Amino acid sequence: MTLGVQLARHSAGESNTTMAAIERSATGAWQGDLKSGKGQIDAPSGVLSSTPFTFATRFENAKGTNPEELIAAAHAACFSMAFSNFLSGKGHVPDEISTKATISLENGSINRMHLETTGRVPGLDEATFKQMAEEAEKSCPVSNLLRPGLTISLDAELA
Repeated sequence: MTLGVQLARHSAGESNTTMAAIERSATGAWQGDLKSGKGQIDAPSGVLSSTPFTFATRFENAKGTNPEELIAAAHAACFSMAFSNFLSGKGHVPDEISTKATISLENGSINRMHLETTGRVPGLDEATFKQMAEEAEKSCPVSNLLRPGLTISLDAELA
């Protein structure tokens, strides 16, 4: 599946700009049964290279990664970029946007994601920052992918 990425230009008078479609891939493999088996994740970038995961890293908080952590990382990174783009388009270039994404897996279903965003944005007050964060969340490609299947909540504050 190829997803087109659309970056919204939010400055007055600018229309949405569509970028060329990009593709990213990763592979996941599992050997054995669920509890005693093991898996590995790989990505062509090399960031994930034979990265191990197990039942314990997924369900028992053992050291290591898991699919939910990777989804949360993707959402945190994407939202930080989307929010920065949104703010910049409104004339408020941030010094930094930092987002923590917490995903919830309950009864075998991923059903919630909570974003906690802080930012250093010169000349912006707290209320405007929070309002802009809510607006920007609607333009985040990962939020838009996940939203139909789960509830996304957001807290935003200036650092």
